[in-house]
Amino acid sequence: MKRNRHGTAKILTQPELQLLFSDGLTKLRDRTLFAIMLYSACRIREGCTLLTDDIYNRNGVVRSHLTIRKKNTKRKLATRTIPIIEELRTILTHYYPEAGVIYLFPGRGSAHMHPDSASKIFQRACEKVGIDGASTHSFRRTALTQMSDNNIPLRVIAEVSGHRNLGQLNAYLEVRDEQVLGAVSSLSMLSPVQASSPQTRKLEFDGDTSDKTEQTPTEEEKPPF
Repeated sequence: MKRNRHGTAKILTQPELQLLFSDGLTKLRDRTLFAIMLYSACRIREGCTLLTDDIYNRNGVVRSHLTIRKKNTKRKLATRTIPIIEELRTILTHYYPEAGVIYLFPGRGSAHMHPDSASKIFQRACEKVGIDGASTHSFRRTALTQMSDNNIPLRVIAEVSGHRNLGQLNAYLEVRDEQVLGAVSSLSMLSPVQASSPQTRKLEFDGDTSDKTEQTPTEEEKPPF
């Protein structure tokens, strides 16, 4: 888990997400920012530098896709457009009156909200609701892992995340204990040991461990009386 900027940001569970958005994040601005990060799997800088025009049309209506511009991505590889699902659309519609003229999340002066400020807001929210080991990167890891858990092909997930290398994408995806158990359990169909018949199991239960089944005795085997 992430501690003092070291380690891997934890994957957030649904109860933890509900707790964060209901009790931890008190401002609509903050809930909107982190909802964007969750529903688009974007990084903190990508979220903070969004332009209002990347989200709304000139009439204030939420667009079908949000745009993450190439210059604001980590390696400046390419611009990404990500569909806005209904849950996020509802939040963005409520947020429109607070949106900045230029930047969706305005900061001081004409600048956008600083990523460090957003990180501090998130950490305070986590402390408030008792979530340990999370960072703003948790939203990205949670979103990508959820897609993977739902059997979305890696190349499709990479279109959302912006990864050019599937090996790098794999590093984001968490493998849970129950998934490992399920993977190993699937090998049971390969078992070379056939299940014993009910008749044999009864004999074994009675203490007879020899390899035999009940048969009708022959004339030679019948008792003399």
